Amino acid sequence: MKLNRHAKILELIKVYPITTQEELLEKLREEGYSVTQSTVSRDINTLRLQKTHHIDGKQRYTAPVGIQPDIKNGFNGILSGSIISLEVAMNLVVVKTFSGMASAACAAIDSMSLQNVVGSLAGDDTIFIACKDEAAAFSLKEAFKDYIV
Repeated sequence: MKLNRHAKILELIKVYPITTQEELLEKLREEGYSVTQSTVSRDINTLRLQKTHHIDGKQRYTAPVGIQPDIKNGFNGILSGSIISLEVAMNLVVVKTFSGMASAACAAIDSMSLQNVVGSLAGDDTIFIACKDEAAAFSLKEAFKDYIV
């Protein structure tokens, strides 16, 4: 559960300009996580989140460049425990996951900073990964096939 929450936190701080622990706590609760402020505080420390200045002059939480090894291993565990199938459709890789796992798996994939991936989108049990071209999509499918349950 903690690894899923950590993946969700990394996803949330990429999507939203979260400036306080309270905002992060509220977003997690909106996503269905029952957490306390002290848990969020520990997660911020574990993930080594930092407040950085942005163009609008406000500070917001950001993740350090690169992922710490223990989190990276956790993301590999999320991927290997959630992917059911992979299909290529032109430059898209369609990833089917167990119900409710797509968001965490997508956050793990996003954190990998894959070279030929231009973006991703997760639903409940499906992830669409847009690659630069069809060859990159087939290459990504091949790289991820070891994660299929």
